Amino acid sequence: MTSDHGTPPLTPRPDPVPASVRAWAGWSWRALVILAALAAGLWLVAALKVIVVPVAVALLLTVLLSPVVRALQRYVRLPRSAAAGTALVGLIALVAGLLTLAGRSIVNGIAELWEQARSGFDELLTWLSEGPLQLGTGEIEDYLGQVQDAAASSGQQLVSGALSVGVTVGHVAAGTLIALFCTLFFLIDGRGIWAWLVGLMPRGSRERVHQAGRRGWVTLGAYTRTQILVAAVDAVGIGIGAAFLQLPLVVPLAVLVFFGSFIPFVGAIVTGSIAVLVALVTQGWVSALIMLGIVLLVQQLEGHVLQPFLMGHAVSLHPVAVLLVVTTGSLVAGIVGALFAVPLAALVNTVVLYLHGHDKFPQLGVDDHVPIRAKGHPVLDRAVAAAAEAESEARAARGEGSAHGGAEGTTSGDDSPVTP
Repeated sequence: MTSDHGTPPLTPRPDPVPASVRAWAGWSWRALVILAALAAGLWLVAALKVIVVPVAVALLLTVLLSPVVRALQRYVRLPRSAAAGTALVGLIALVAGLLTLAGRSIVNGIAELWEQARSGFDELLTWLSEGPLQLGTGEIEDYLGQVQDAAASSGQQLVSGALSVGVTVGHVAAGTLIALFCTLFFLIDGRGIWAWLVGLMPRGSRERVHQAGRRGWVTLGAYTRTQILVAAVDAVGIGIGAAFLQLPLVVPLAVLVFFGSFIPFVGAIVTGSIAVLVALVTQGWVSALIMLGIVLLVQQLEGHVLQPFLMGHAVSLHPVAVLLVVTTGSLVAGIVGALFAVPLAALVNTVVLYLHGHDKFPQLGVDDHVPIRAKGHPVLDRAVAAAAEAESEARAARGEGSAHGGAEGTTSGDDSPVTP
């Protein structure tokens, strides 16, 4: 076929780049942009860790204390601010009591531990000289002299380490104050803060963001309460084993295991190994092996019974995913990353699934709409905003739920993020 002037039509040249290569290139540059954004976000979080970490701790404390605040409002008829202050003071008193009990036990048992450690060291020297190694007295003294020289040469490092510890203690003290301050105001006005944050979103996406946030908040609450229970079981189990073996410092070991167990899988093993070391130093390798068996038994109970049964559908992270997340968090941010990696992953998993059409908590329903606050949503009438907040406070005080029922102990008016 030719045109009116007799010239053949132009045919497009074939694209030298295959379509598959173009598709891969498109995915590649998008992935690079996402990775760059994640790297920038991690850098910003690391730069502001003195603020970010206390706020993250405050969120965990808020989701933990929110049921207590609601109970005080409902049964004791306390105002919201008084209920929040009472719950926070009670938590501080509980933690201070545990630390005081552990400190007294350390003071009372350190002398016994020292004597047992000296006895164990003497037995070790006897085994080195009379056991299979048959080391002479001169060789043992040479080894001990090398250890003393190494300790003396590292004196300067110890001084610099002490200075860094002083700076760390200052950061911890400041972070503790920030966390307590944020927790108090999250408990008092959490719903208003969430309303302001949702108000920053585009108007068409506010409702979906609010509903996703509700479900993420329920997941965070389920994880926090479950992890406390799991940590308590770990501490009691290892503490009973240490008491059965009549080890010194049973209470401090149990408290250490309790706080260490907030890092899933890894924390209880690391802190439990300290109990094994105490058994080895004070009573020998037989007691150490028994203590090791107790620690492994408790870990099997946690990993195969408690974690799947208690967390279940609310968190629904595979154990392999939990282990990888904890490892990644520890590599990126050390102990802080290991502590917050799993709750962050569980929250992100729930939110992303909801935004993609998979609701893990359909029983929450969608009756609880975006919380209204005049300052957070200036386009709304102030009278409507005030009436909505008053109704929300009344429902929280009565403990009423939505027509769809609650989930994980939440009510429809109280399952928004940072909500008392």
